[in-house]
Amino acid sequence: MNNRLKLLCAVAAGLAVADGAAAAKRPNIILFLVDDMGWQETSVPFWREATPLNARYRTPNMERLARMGVKFTQAYACAISSPSRCSLMSGMNAARHRVTNWTMYYNERTDAKGGSLTLPEWNYNGIQPAAGITQHDSYQATPITSLPQILHDNGYYTIHCGKAHFGAVGTAGEEPLNFGFDVNIGGGANGCPASYLAQDNYGTGAYHVRGLEEYYAKGTFLTEALTLEALKALRKPIAEGRPFYLYMSHYAIHTPYNPDSRFTVNYMDADGTGVFDEQLQAPLNREEINHAALIEGMDKSLGDLLDFIQGQPDVARNTIVIFMSDNGGQGVHVRQGRENFDQNFPARAGKGSAYEGGVHEPMIVYWPGVTRGGTENANRVMIEDFFPTLLDMAGVKRYRTVQHVDGRSFADLLRKPKLRRDRVNIWHYPNLWAADVTTDEGYGCYSAIMKGDHHLIYFWETGELRLYNVREDIGERYDLAGEQPALTATLAAELTDSLKAYGAQRPMRKTDGRPCPWPGE
Repeated sequence: MNNRLKLLCAVAAGLAVADGAAAAKRPNIILFLVDDMGWQETSVPFWREATPLNARYRTPNMERLARMGVKFTQAYACAISSPSRCSLMSGMNAARHRVTNWTMYYNERTDAKGGSLTLPEWNYNGIQPAAGITQHDSYQATPITSLPQILHDNGYYTIHCGKAHFGAVGTAGEEPLNFGFDVNIGGGANGCPASYLAQDNYGTGAYHVRGLEEYYAKGTFLTEALTLEALKALRKPIAEGRPFYLYMSHYAIHTPYNPDSRFTVNYMDADGTGVFDEQLQAPLNREEINHAALIEGMDKSLGDLLDFIQGQPDVARNTIVIFMSDNGGQGVHVRQGRENFDQNFPARAGKGSAYEGGVHEPMIVYWPGVTRGGTENANRVMIEDFFPTLLDMAGVKRYRTVQHVDGRSFADLLRKPKLRRDRVNIWHYPNLWAADVTTDEGYGCYSAIMKGDHHLIYFWETGELRLYNVREDIGERYDLAGEQPALTATLAAELTDSLKAYGAQRPMRKTDGRPCPWPGE
């Protein structure tokens, strides 16, 4: 080997060592994402005061994480699962990535039937990994450079555990490994499990949660099985001294509300009936007992992860933990009480709705050496902000994406908690979630903007604009559009400009085939 070649090899080896050292110093990240968990479905109050709903639930490990870190009281996501998850993976607003409703089968739309509008050709095949994308996968889909892929390329060991719901059956986006995850535990195209019960083999068919066969005979509830597998997967990067990213994406607390027998007893009286509930002014029914137990089982999973990390002081000192939900809690159908009222009170409505009950989320961040325990942050964040934030936290400064990233890092709000910033949130849902819900409670085709204290909602079918002051009226009961026409017009114009900038799709009127007017028209 000549001297020049020796020098080049030495430099390359030095760079590899330097890159390895930089990777080793990067923080570990656990993103703990819960499915369908409402802002109030926890014993941790995220409003200005505790409520009867907070008293219903047992989430001691969420309380523990809140004592360790900071609660974000103004955290928001999309009202439906797939749009939120695609925004998290890409950093794009849903209006831009166009996966505006939930996905499942290839080339099959999931919109409800009916109404006076022709819905746009949204990307019902989901997001897809940009590298080597085929014509099959690119049809009605959005190619992206994903968050886990960038972390993987920067030395992270990346683990996906639980619900994926990124792409349709039969596409590359169905498989989390194609997005840069080193490990996939139980993730596929399905947006919920066929069953949480081991005796059902976690269900059958397209909604079957695969790869957990060893737990069938043990009777292990799905939430627990996923947690045990996540803990196993963490041992490898820890043993190798590599930074890890664990996307702990639980199926809980989505339906079906199977009984988690470890915890159902906590919500029943001695005779087996549900305990009396202050919010409902009635005993909990069987569905609510099971729902509360699902939440407590999810909380146990969080505690098990915290115990595992804190049992290894070197790991604990360098591990960020973030808690978030993907959309609001169920406000209709299987839930007990007055629909769209009791389930997320004092917020209005629930999953699928433009109102606070559909989009306001519980969020907690613990960053050792950065966050101050037991604090709150009132700055507003949106689900697409997680993409640049996690890369910021990881110290990944230089990266390229095929997509335009709309999210804005909130890491500076963690480093400097006294900072205050304006964050305008935009929602776009040109879809129909279910046939038996109406615009009365914020469902149907809508777009919305939240700026300052005000939340403006536009309904594409009727052209109606509704305006609420969410600081003074968290329940969004008092429509101010008639009283404040100038503010309504200003926000409608800004919403229109934002939607156009994102390249948002518009539904069309069936009567004449023309696009519906923009909010500001």
